[in-house]
Amino acid sequence: MNVKNSQFLSMEQLQDQYLNRQQKVGTNAKAPAGMSFEEVLQKQQAKETQAAGWVKFSKHAAGRLSDRQIELTDEQMERLNDGTKKAGEKGIRESLVLVDELAFIVNTKNNMVITAMDQTETDENIFTNIDGAVII
Repeated sequence: MNVKNSQFLSMEQLQDQYLNRQQKVGTNAKAPAGMSFEEVLQKQQAKETQAAGWVKFSKHAAGRLSDRQIELTDEQMERLNDGTKKAGEKGIRESLVLVDELAFIVNTKNNMVITAMDQTETDENIFTNIDGAVII
């Protein structure tokens, strides 16, 4: 059998080709040093939400929502975004945005929720360090 003109690769050639491809894929797939998968995922989600015009959540605000098992519906997120946009248009820099029983302190310049809470946590209904409020 004449194998000189064969279109098949030897095992060594396949192995080299496969290993070289794996090394390239592996180096491209690695996260930057010191970043966990969750951090990479959050960073990507932040890029997507920012591109869509959605507010971002600070690490503190995201933690508060998670600790209190507060999940926003799509409709609540739209209202939060609408309230943030309206506050920014009125020149409010640090705004209290009330959505249903939830309260958010939002930095309108950075389009970022700084902290979040529900009505059971607003002991005396006193909010400080804000220069405006939006009730949506």
